[in-house]
Amino acid sequence: MELTRLTVSETLKKIKGKEIGIAELVSAYLDQIENLNKTIGAYITVCREDCEKRAEDIQNKLDTGENLPLAGIPAALADNIVTRGVLTTCASKMLHNFIPPYDSTVSEKLRNSGAVLLGKLNMDEFSAGNSNENSYYGPVKNPWDFERVPGGSNGGAAAAVAANMACFAVGSDACGSLRQPASFCGVVGLKPTYGLVSRYGLIAFASSFEQIGPITRSVEDAAVVLNAIAGHDPKDSVSAKSRHPDYTVFLNNDIKGIRMGLPKEYIGTGIQADVRQRLFEALKVFESMGAVVEEVSFPMTEYAVSAYYILSSVEAASNLGRYDGIRYGYRAEHYPDAGDLYKKTRSEGFGFGVKRTIMLGTYFTGRDCYDSFYKKALKARRLVTEDFEKAFDKVDIIVCPTVPVTAFRAGEKADDPIGMHMSYVYTVAANIAGFCAISVPNGTDSKGLPTGLQLIGKPFDEGTLLKAAHAFEKNTRFDKPFDVIC
Repeated sequence: MELTRLTVSETLKKIKGKEIGIAELVSAYLDQIENLNKTIGAYITVCREDCEKRAEDIQNKLDTGENLPLAGIPAALADNIVTRGVLTTCASKMLHNFIPPYDSTVSEKLRNSGAVLLGKLNMDEFSAGNSNENSYYGPVKNPWDFERVPGGSNGGAAAAVAANMACFAVGSDACGSLRQPASFCGVVGLKPTYGLVSRYGLIAFASSFEQIGPITRSVEDAAVVLNAIAGHDPKDSVSAKSRHPDYTVFLNNDIKGIRMGLPKEYIGTGIQADVRQRLFEALKVFESMGAVVEEVSFPMTEYAVSAYYILSSVEAASNLGRYDGIRYGYRAEHYPDAGDLYKKTRSEGFGFGVKRTIMLGTYFTGRDCYDSFYKKALKARRLVTEDFEKAFDKVDIIVCPTVPVTAFRAGEKADDPIGMHMSYVYTVAANIAGFCAISVPNGTDSKGLPTGLQLIGKPFDEGTLLKAAHAFEKNTRFDKPFDVIC
């Protein structure tokens, strides 16, 4: 039995049935990380000693009858989620030695649920990237093809789960940062509704867009992890106050009669032929289960990516202003005055992608650009949201590809930022509007690379979203590459 290939649900069943011990399980994952991380680069920090002690503590609690929903499950967190006593860098030189004195709400909830933190995952620096090539600690490689990117900004999370280096991972999604890498790596990525999961302790990039969520091997696992991390948090000013249901109870419900909308703007030019074919095959699967698929229109689609990059750059420029060598972060040496301190610190501490984002954000809010760029982007955000609200008057779920292409080669789009950004063209609207969305594996292309199917749901209707995703997963076959890479 390969312990690292089990899903969260399968692992929990074997732990509670005393078929496997937590120490044995954690050791298997640590061995997998030891064997693969030098090649894939998914982890920045591995907490070997801490998680071995944690495994012993959780086993003792289980043996005394304590009920823990994620008892002994080896998990990993993206390196922009604060973890008490564990190096948290945002994949940046700016925070290369930052050890937080407190836990994020999500990491605290995972600890309280019995999860074992294996370590912190590589990502694009401060979430400023689409391919996980913009990290101070080096790029992450796609487990399906080491010459290709895993996606970003949470490429480390997707690669770790795909390569059996974590049973599940938790990261943040600002414009598809969980779903796009999930699609590229053949795993499940869930972006919950904005406000459902606390953002307290998430190191901010674009605050009004980012939402914490899981990357898992199955839809059921996504529901299990969401149960553990969702809920109101008084420390987060945008946290929703409503109680959340048990998301696992939705999974086996019938989807007969569910209404699904296919945006006509999402199947035009720019979509890879294999991805289009897999989409229409998926629609037939849904129809065979009794779902009703109809066409919807999002006329503001062409403005969504531009609006996001203007608004997120502005928010990022503000959020990253605190890293100046005085208040927070890396501090340069040998400076004659305060002006040089700021300039040297930020020039040396930030990578190219972050610097570009800060410069754009500053430019868009300048006197000559505020009305022509920033205010128009705010208007476009409202109009994109209205497109979805109108569609949701007619349908229950939006269905589309997660990404118009499969994973591209490392370095292929380094000089093509527009082409790089277009990998988010189908995912960004869910962040603009704050809706929930999930990417599930949907077969492979002619090169054997995974494609993803995205479902977008109404606000706080994760139950319907997970029900439809689980039904699709049960009625399709997806062959993972574990026999090849692991």
